[in-house]
Amino acid sequence: MRRFCELRWVTRVAPKVVPPVDLMSHRLTGGRVVPTRLFMRTVVVTSTGHRTGLPRRHPLVAHREPDGSFLVIGSNFGQQHDPVWVTNLTRTPEATVEWRARTIPVRARRLTAEEKAAARPDILRVLPMYDTYARRAAPRDIPVFRLTPTPPDGPSGTWRKGPGR
Repeated sequence: MRRFCELRWVTRVAPKVVPPVDLMSHRLTGGRVVPTRLFMRTVVVTSTGHRTGLPRRHPLVAHREPDGSFLVIGSNFGQQHDPVWVTNLTRTPEATVEWRARTIPVRARRLTAEEKAAARPDILRVLPMYDTYARRAAPRDIPVFRLTPTPPDGPSGTWRKGPGR
């Protein structure tokens, strides 16, 4: 699988095909199916569009940390530009993550170079082709964000159930 994901034609086609297929499956199954989850840990992040102010959904490769936060990697399949969700989270860091039938409010923060180096083992665990993508994307530095849960909403103190649940 790793070798396949590193092929140049895959990295050109995948950004146009994989996210729309993941989002369509997610929408049609009420959040139960995201095809990328068959191969990688994936969450669906809803951010605020930096131009429109409208909610934007993005299936992202993610690592769940012991403290409950998530690391998401803006590899964009090794392309020369950041994915749009990076700008969305940079301008409006409040977002939500759909994880295990729950919608969790989070706040995004881009990791520093030192933090990213410390998180490297986790990044490679979730995205083994990270180094190949980083070389291909150079001189662009692939952003990694930590999405930290914010206090739950509602009087019950629990996160709300995700779509279709």
